[in-house]
Amino acid sequence: MALGLLPLAGCPSLSSTAQDPRAAVMVEFIEPASVDQWTMPEPLLFETAADFSEGVAAVRWGDRLTYIDHGGSPTVTVADANIEVVGNFVEGLAVARAGEYYGYIDTTGDWRIAVQFRQAKDFAEGFAAVQQERLYGFIDRKGDWRVEPQFELAESFSQGLAVVKQDGLYGYVDRSGAIAIAVQFRDAWRFAADRAVVKVDGNHGYIDPTGAIAIPLIWDGAFTFAEGLARVRQGSQWGFIDPAGEVVIPLAFDYASDFSEQRAVVLKGGQWGYVDPQGNWAIEGNFAYAADFSEGLAAVQVGSQYGYIDRDGTLVISPQFQNAGPFSEGLARVQVDNRWGFIDAQGHFITGADGR
Repeated sequence: MALGLLPLAGCPSLSSTAQDPRAAVMVEFIEPASVDQWTMPEPLLFETAADFSEGVAAVRWGDRLTYIDHGGSPTVTVADANIEVVGNFVEGLAVARAGEYYGYIDTTGDWRIAVQFRQAKDFAEGFAAVQQERLYGFIDRKGDWRVEPQFELAESFSQGLAVVKQDGLYGYVDRSGAIAIAVQFRDAWRFAADRAVVKVDGNHGYIDPTGAIAIPLIWDGAFTFAEGLARVRQGSQWGFIDPAGEVVIPLAFDYASDFSEQRAVVLKGGQWGYVDPQGNWAIEGNFAYAADFSEGLAAVQVGSQYGYIDRDGTLVISPQFQNAGPFSEGLARVQVDNRWGFIDAQGHFITGADGR
């Protein structure tokens, strides 16, 4: 799990085997104080900030950390001063780190599952993959072991199956911990649309939930399905396939991102733009970088600054930020003067005054 400061908008990795760059966001801080011991900054700008999730966002201001609500008011205060890192709330719990170990806090800001794990991942489908000393297993939201530690690595559940690693190879377990798809792959990814990427002998393809090969292992790089299409790479060229393995958007790009809201970021000839699910150019622009759409808007870099466009490519929030994140629950984190704040879809900062 990623630690420390936020993975921010910027040029995505071009690695053929990289996981989704939209990794779990964590916020780090030192010696938090209770909310009534400090005054919120005005306007609301923080040292670091995470995206909103389940109604709150983690922020750090100086040596103080809290979760704020949509109006900018502190709403969840971390109770244990030994906690150094926190994550987003997922299924009512957030990963937190104290020293070298992890546990989970709830919306009271206190420990729900005591700090005890070497690594801990977000909850998904009621379970979380955690590492106890050397081995991984799965716990439930009470912190009880549902699958005892026995794996070299474990990922979150998706469609009732989770990737695990044993003896250097990957397979899948079901919620009882039984091996559902034999450990046999050099690498493996989560299921989406009844397809999961696997790697054998350097080549990538897709299996179905029974473990049968659904799309032949012929790709140099392959990624998880999103909105019915998956990006694939052959050599240095990227395109998209459907769940039957048919190429529906030719491999003609220098890079491609997953589809989101019927738009996919692509890079061609040094310029970023967007294509629709038929492979037609939906948005062409002189962008230095372009991010995925969320809630109808996407961050783009024009020159050295970031703004937001709508699905037609119209610049609706002018480039004015040092960096910019995705919209989530109606707000997006943006960087100004090396600090972070939140804007709404009209580009207005939340101030904490009068509920905004």
